[in-house]
Amino acid sequence: MKKNNINPIRHTIAFIVYCLTFTVLSTSCSKDFLEVKNPTGEPLEEYYTTEETLNEALTSAYAPLHWPDWDNVAYNDLTVDAEILGDDFWVGGETATDNLHWQRLFNFEGSSNYTLATLWGDFYSGIKRCNDAIKYAGWSGKATVQFRTSMEMQARLLRVYYYNILWHYYGNVPFYLENLALPYTAPQLKADEIYANLITELDAIIASDVLPMRWAAAESGRVSQAFAYMLYAEMVMYQNDTARYPQALSYMKKIIADPDYSLNPSYAAIWEESGEWCSESIFEINYNDDQAQRDWGDAALNAGGSVFPTLCSPNKFSDDLWSGMDGWGFLPMRVETYNMFAEGDLRRDATCWDVRGMSYTERYQDTHIWLHKYRPTLENCKDCPTSKNLNYNNNKRIYRYAETLLNAAELLLHTGGSLSEATGYVNEVRARAGLPALDGVTIDDIFTERHMEFVGEGKRYFDLVRAEGIPGAIQKATTVLVPDTYGYRTNSWTPRKKYIPLAQSEIDADPTLIQNEY
Repeated sequence: MKKNNINPIRHTIAFIVYCLTFTVLSTSCSKDFLEVKNPTGEPLEEYYTTEETLNEALTSAYAPLHWPDWDNVAYNDLTVDAEILGDDFWVGGETATDNLHWQRLFNFEGSSNYTLATLWGDFYSGIKRCNDAIKYAGWSGKATVQFRTSMEMQARLLRVYYYNILWHYYGNVPFYLENLALPYTAPQLKADEIYANLITELDAIIASDVLPMRWAAAESGRVSQAFAYMLYAEMVMYQNDTARYPQALSYMKKIIADPDYSLNPSYAAIWEESGEWCSESIFEINYNDDQAQRDWGDAALNAGGSVFPTLCSPNKFSDDLWSGMDGWGFLPMRVETYNMFAEGDLRRDATCWDVRGMSYTERYQDTHIWLHKYRPTLENCKDCPTSKNLNYNNNKRIYRYAETLLNAAELLLHTGGSLSEATGYVNEVRARAGLPALDGVTIDDIFTERHMEFVGEGKRYFDLVRAEGIPGAIQKATTVLVPDTYGYRTNSWTPRKKYIPLAQSEIDADPTLIQNEY
């Protein structure tokens, strides 16, 4: 008889054991977290029969969304991971050897010992949990068919998202849709094969039309049909899968036509706590300081807030909003990033936290300009009873309606659609930023608008990489990600750098894995 004990599972690579003790499914206002209990002893078939117990399994599938922030092993916040590869920030930190995996990847000299090692375990654990939730949803019991079907589709969509991140970074990864048995290994597929499998799965999820376009406020944090549309567009555009561009465009237009989504009138207000899950938000990862349990030694295992505002803030800094705390000095913004904004662009001050002229303890590569979108304030951690520096309530924005508009504009140009319609979408974004309208747009205009709109949101690097496959695009990784005049980045990006190295610990655990050329 299968028992409901938590056993270590090796996902091709490593043993992953995490307690089911926190959830992403908090509300947009109170952000109350469910307490996920680890049941013991009951046969699985008898335990997972009610909506309450099934929701525990689904909740555990959402939990790994939080883990890269800090998973007790390494800081691999997804924003930092992406932005240090791009052209808007330096790595920073205390010294040039602080979090050396970031320093090496920034200079395109990563290796099996200096890579984003823990992302692998974090998201394969998420995939395992999704597989469990999908299996339990198929069992008979007291839960309604509607509940079980919704649970299944949420877990399947989350699973695609987890694989999508692994695909973006590693490319060639083990792939499985049912949990593994001994020896806990799965075939390592090529990146194109991973994409083909994921897009087929995503097609089926979208076609089911089970998930709502937007959840009620009390359910904010669950993946939705609009989330699926955005994930679809992101994947086909990153793959440069031109055959699917018309379908991706149709999905963007469905979001645009939905009255529940629109640009937030104020760009700056998006990043306030009051702006979380506003009309612009399609998906956010919820974080909570109220009664947060995250603390040193067990951060990944408990509900709570985000450490990202601490990571990306100045050391020993004090102002009216934040004092007595300790920023770690990662991700200082390049001066060139600040300067790229036109005078009058309302996004500049909402994006750039300019403290030039103010005194604090400078750290490596310090420019005195930081990311304002996620700047720490005492207000955003005041309710935390444990370590406040680990528990800011700043939600991480993943997909916004502004991206829907810019996706639609780009897809229109790629598919020979209306130039005036594409221009109109871009000008909506510019108008909110306080900028004059453009008279006709090009692909590079759209990439420029994306650059300014999404600074510090982990999108720029992947835009530059996918531009390698867009004929005529000027902004490409090979032309932008090159040595800088400061001597911080001494190597250039090449197409071989698209996928980062697999960690040596994973190669050691499964010698059949083939390392990426880097």
